[in-house]
Amino acid sequence: MALLQAEIFDAAEKRLAWTSERQAVLARNIANLSTPGFQAMDTPNFQQVLAGTVGVQPVRTDPNHLAGTLDSGMSARPVAEIAARTADKNCVRLEEQLMKVADTETLHSTVTAIYKKYMTMFNIALGKAS
Repeated sequence: MALLQAEIFDAAEKRLAWTSERQAVLARNIANLSTPGFQAMDTPNFQQVLAGTVGVQPVRTDPNHLAGTLDSGMSARPVAEIAARTADKNCVRLEEQLMKVADTETLHSTVTAIYKKYMTMFNIALGKAS
């Protein structure tokens, strides 16, 4: 295994991609706050994404078929949230979405800080510290 290809970096990269995807989904929910009939969405749990159990891979039944475009579960596709609907048949709750945005932002900051700390330790170990 190469020095900078440690599992911690792979996990951090996947976690950052997941938080980015989740922020986009939550932003879409907030943008459609007043859209009648809009169904709030969220991404699958990160544990499912990390285990690769989110997506289904297309099967190539013939060598001439093109390879599928889905990855092994990293593309966190939105899943519908089950919630009571209001009079306009919209189930987006602003407070709920903002709490999720704050949690995701905190998680993103934490993962970024851990990644930076590991990079600093690698630089020190390699004698590149300033």
